[in-house]
Amino acid sequence: MNGFYNKIKGDKTIWMVVIFLSAISVLAVYSATGTLAYRFRAGNTEYYLLKHFIILIFGLCLMYLAHQIKYTYYSRLSQIMLYMAIPLLIITLFRGTTIHEANRWLTLPIINISFQSSDFARLALIMYLARLLTKKQELIKDFKSAFLPVIVPVFIICGLILPANLSTAIVIFLTCVVLMFVGRVNFKYIFAMCSIGLVLFSIFVAISLRSPDQGRLVTWKSRIENFVNKEHSDTYQSDQAKIAIASGGIFGKMPGNSTQRNFLPQAFSDFIYAIIIEEYGLIGAISIVLLYMILLFRGIKVAHRSTGTFGTLLATGLTFSLVFQTMINMAVTVDLIPVTGQPLPLISMGGTSLWFTSIAIGIILSISRKNEEEQEDNKMEGGVYASA
Repeated sequence: MNGFYNKIKGDKTIWMVVIFLSAISVLAVYSATGTLAYRFRAGNTEYYLLKHFIILIFGLCLMYLAHQIKYTYYSRLSQIMLYMAIPLLIITLFRGTTIHEANRWLTLPIINISFQSSDFARLALIMYLARLLTKKQELIKDFKSAFLPVIVPVFIICGLILPANLSTAIVIFLTCVVLMFVGRVNFKYIFAMCSIGLVLFSIFVAISLRSPDQGRLVTWKSRIENFVNKEHSDTYQSDQAKIAIASGGIFGKMPGNSTQRNFLPQAFSDFIYAIIIEEYGLIGAISIVLLYMILLFRGIKVAHRSTGTFGTLLATGLTFSLVFQTMINMAVTVDLIPVTGQPLPLISMGGTSLWFTSIAIGIILSISRKNEEEQEDNKMEGGVYASA
């Protein structure tokens, strides 16, 4: 354990939070996939456990590799990633693989692995926006030179994700708003961007309503109606989640004793927080929230300590992206907002979503690692001057 502790760099608290969340993820996924195993794997409950464990270990390896790379290299890499993200999103929009009635996935040939191109695009856009805002700092208050080049990629990426994945598009857009605010973009320009985004979304909805194939608009409408008018709508998912939460009590039913996993759709992904509350109770629920709050606090601290503008903006964007996704998932579970398809970062069962989350945290750790190296250099210089 000491050897591993000495090899990892960056914020040790973030590493510990990730390890705790990963351990919780293994337990929660193993419990939540019991019904799935009996339905599709003849009762082989170890299948999904082993699969998720391998994905999780690979994600931690990606995190370790990402934190070893000097964070400034991600500035140039962001350009390549953004140029790759746009065609990937276009292909997904028109030729993607449909899973759970949503066209969000691309299936890689030969290896036959599906991944959400929106996860890749989210990471690429945050990195690219941090780079662009850094380079435009001297002209940041200028509309033509700074603001227009910044909002164009935001609208392109969000616009390509929106038709198939509204919640992800909202998370990305909100993250970009936070990044622009931290990047000293004029507040009236940010307000204008939000207004333009709202107008464009309204136009998209109006066109979709007139279209013979309304696509995901039917699902959005149904979910909003179910949320607003609960008495006369199908609220099966939210009802099962509420039962799981209510039956958990303070201490829960203990690991592996969930009953709602047999009734709750996507118990291992979108609603895994409800299963955690059922098995670990209010104490478990609060503990999970505290872990994410620590992750938020340490991420902001990494951004604050960074001496470079790019590091500050990059850490801020990646941290808030994870926090927004977490808040949406938990809000859906406790029926505060309509049902969406956002997994719980680092806990829900998944492949590429977990991997890109791991890479994002690895980049934050890379920035933290640079901060620590600069602090050590300053201490050494201070010691030299003091001895002289």
